Amino acid sequence: MRFVVVSGLSGSGKSTALKALEEAGFFVSDNLPPELWHSLYDQARSHGLSKVAICTDARTRSFLESVEHDLADLLQQTEAQVVFLDASDEVLLGRYNLTRRAHPMGDVSLFADFQREREILAPLREAADLVIDTTELSAKQLAERITETLHLEADFTLRIFSFGFKHGPPRDADLVLDMRGLPNPYYDARLKSLSGLDPQVAEYVLNGQTRAFYLQLRDFVRASAELARSAKRRNYTVGIGCTGGRHRSVAIAERLVQDLSDLGARRGEHRDIHKGEY
Repeated sequence: MRFVVVSGLSGSGKSTALKALEEAGFFVSDNLPPELWHSLYDQARSHGLSKVAICTDARTRSFLESVEHDLADLLQQTEAQVVFLDASDEVLLGRYNLTRRAHPMGDVSLFADFQREREILAPLREAADLVIDTTELSAKQLAERITETLHLEADFTLRIFSFGFKHGPPRDADLVLDMRGLPNPYYDARLKSLSGLDPQVAEYVLNGQTRAFYLQLRDFVRASAELARSAKRRNYTVGIGCTGGRHRSVAIAERLVQDLSDLGARRGEHRDIHKGEY
């Protein structure tokens, strides 16, 4: 099990780092007192979790008094990684002035708060496997640095589902494709009562006449999904529509899921398969 401890100065980008870990499939717990680290580790293992990340910083206040001992105990018994985020006082000041948040230390001035915070979190910085200075980094750059440095393997999911236009267009698709120009099994008495899940319907829809069209459609969906993945998207959703959502769209969606499995294609719902073609 991967277990990552994230810490750092307030305003250094911990929320961005945690979001990157969460998107990579980590179970994330924020503001967890050090004395509970080992308990969470044991509980996570018992529940079969493979990736866990926790964040501890100045917000835990008096719980940090034992952080050096708790950290040593954790590192002795586990293979936990520690990530510490830092930034210059001037940049931290600018970020606080922009958000107008109160610093968790709550002392006389922000510069005094930064100094006190550095002292309290010193054991975590000294033990860190990775220290990232976010002074010159944007939120996007920090997320990319976390992903690359920790070798986070975030899965890309291509979701493909079918629907019928007569029942309303989908609201949750990145790409909508229209299959109403394909031969319609509804008008074949042998196929009317079946659906696109039946081999006879799939063969009818994907016959020799429409094969060339399907191959171009498949390549277009592949290219669109690859663009989304290269843009660091984690999910991309494609809606395949026909008139009623029972025959053509279902058959095409099923075939796309098979042919694009190398891109992480997954079958979504056949939204209108039980509503009939007309």
